[in-house]
Amino acid sequence: MALAGLWLLAGLLAVRQAAAVLRLPPERRFTDLERWIGDNGVLHVKGSLYGTDGFTGTPFAGLVLTPLTKAAERGLGIGWTLGTLLLVAALGLVAARSLPEPVSRRTALLAAPAAIILAVLSLPVRNTFTLGQTSIIPVLLVLLACCLPRLARGPGTLVGLLAGLAAALQPAVLVFAALLWLTGRRRAAASTGVTFALCTAVAWLALPDDSWTYWVHHVAGAGLGEAPDGLANQSLHGLLLRLGLHGPAELALYGLLCVAVAVTGLRRAARYALDGQLLLATAVTGCVAVAVSPTAWQHQQLWILLAVVGRVGRRRADRLVWPVLVVLVMTLTSTVLMPDNPVLRPVGDNAPLLAALVAACAVPFLTRTSPLWRKPLPTPAAEPRPGGLPRFPWIPLRIPLLRFWKRPLSRPNVFLELMLIRIGYWVYSFIRAGAPGERSVAEAHGRQILGMEEFLHIDVEHRFNHFVAGVQRIADAMDYYYGTFHFLVPVSLLGYLYWRRPGTYRWARTALSLATLMALIGFWAYPLAPPRLMPGRGFIDTANGPQDFSDPDFGALTELSNQYAAMPSLHIGWSLWCGVVIAVVGPRTWLRWLGMLYPLMTFSVIVGTANHYVLDAVGGALVVALGFAVQYVLSGPGRQTFGKVPGARGESDPLSVTGETPDTDDTDTAEPARAKG
Repeated sequence: MALAGLWLLAGLLAVRQAAAVLRLPPERRFTDLERWIGDNGVLHVKGSLYGTDGFTGTPFAGLVLTPLTKAAERGLGIGWTLGTLLLVAALGLVAARSLPEPVSRRTALLAAPAAIILAVLSLPVRNTFTLGQTSIIPVLLVLLACCLPRLARGPGTLVGLLAGLAAALQPAVLVFAALLWLTGRRRAAASTGVTFALCTAVAWLALPDDSWTYWVHHVAGAGLGEAPDGLANQSLHGLLLRLGLHGPAELALYGLLCVAVAVTGLRRAARYALDGQLLLATAVTGCVAVAVSPTAWQHQQLWILLAVVGRVGRRRADRLVWPVLVVLVMTLTSTVLMPDNPVLRPVGDNAPLLAALVAACAVPFLTRTSPLWRKPLPTPAAEPRPGGLPRFPWIPLRIPLLRFWKRPLSRPNVFLELMLIRIGYWVYSFIRAGAPGERSVAEAHGRQILGMEEFLHIDVEHRFNHFVAGVQRIADAMDYYYGTFHFLVPVSLLGYLYWRRPGTYRWARTALSLATLMALIGFWAYPLAPPRLMPGRGFIDTANGPQDFSDPDFGALTELSNQYAAMPSLHIGWSLWCGVVIAVVGPRTWLRWLGMLYPLMTFSVIVGTANHYVLDAVGGALVVALGFAVQYVLSGPGRQTFGKVPGARGESDPLSVTGETPDTDDTDTAEPARAKG
């Protein structure tokens, strides 16, 4: 079923990508093929390939594309898109066949569709579809040359022919000749250089002016396409230009860095190739090519995605960090990867280059001779305790439903958690901002809420809001509280749980995530205008002053998120989650009571500042309760599996792994249960 599902998903993504490209207007698709598009959409070659700097390929690539000049633009579009899809499928199949032995049967079955899915979702392949580039062909040729066992054991002539053709299409691929030489395949390395020279010579004879323009005037294409100091150029040369270096100093530093990266990366790649990890060696060498190339546009960065095959980490819990990082970098834009601030924004802007550099020079990939290759250190885990609902024995529900799931007791990898938290928060912000925000619908729902509260005699918002607005110190304090504590307290509490009580951290984090997910459903299903945006009701916006209801975007808050996503209130939801967690883990009674006072204080703030209704708070409490309930049903009680992890449990958790109270007071000697195998 998993195999069928993956192939179905791969097919759907491929069809969607093809449809997305073909639906684009002619002037926005296959922009790198514009050089050949003439009158009435008929293609032809006239003048220089680089007359408008729109074409960035080598003269040999232009020579290869020349036979397409007799095709109509529409026919070329369909044929080019389908041909690119076939190339992606071939790339995924070859990559799956190139996984280092031994490979389990399940991995062998699922690898091909998974590779195709990742390739279709990656930014380089999507960019290639849109531009009409040939950048997938060099990658496929190199994989065929360097990774297939039959060719690897051959004399090397065919290997050199394939690698040389790839280099003729993408000159930075010449670094693979050095890899072949370092791994003892001298004939293949020599054939690569000879094939590249012959293809370049043929192109020079056929297109002498264009060859001079590309190789001499633009220095191997470095001046073609977009500005070399733009963010699109993810190479060391582009990074140095963005840092403000120019002239001889920049070229000298660029040369030194290229030598250092090439020597380090190629030595590592040769070691992995001799270890039998040919696909990883190819990926590392491709990352070197991305870094040292004068220009590395997005469609040329597919090499970085191949580095996902490397195994990193001693613990089983650490194995997902590197693959997840590579997939995120190669599928998401910089604004998604990092928040927009002066410190982290440059990291997101240069994420592909940084990923290529660390893959080539820094990531400690495991070798197949390591004992950790197949048997990483297990994660301490508690066995699930199946049973029913203790207070409702008549309900035929046996929990946990996921009985195969062993609750981990150790800390999860911090980098993986930070990446998932960042992506999760971006998804939350995106959905909240994209939730239906029609003013008339949101105001109609607001009148419904006020009507229900009047019927229930709980409509206290107006009186309390005017009381708060009448005392400036209280209003200022509540405004600061509203904008600060909502994020500060949950993040601080998550940090404490991660460091001191990792078993509790996973339990609490899961409940919070489920509650937030259900809140997003509420934002979509029931857009609601908060009291401060309800016209004719007399509410006072304590943060922004009187609202101009003829302009619903008035005020700083409305520039940050959709202000018509008020039901349920996540201010109450997150604060109630904090109160519950503090009540569970707090070592002192007074601290537990203080934790439960926090949601009450938050309730007074959201009502006093006219940001939420009373029923919004009820909705926020409901989603948190459902979050804890769903987590309980799926994985069982969290409190009974805290167990002893060094530095992770205090006096407030005197429970053993099995959930039974120890017979002695010395709970520090309890050992964690470990996952089998």
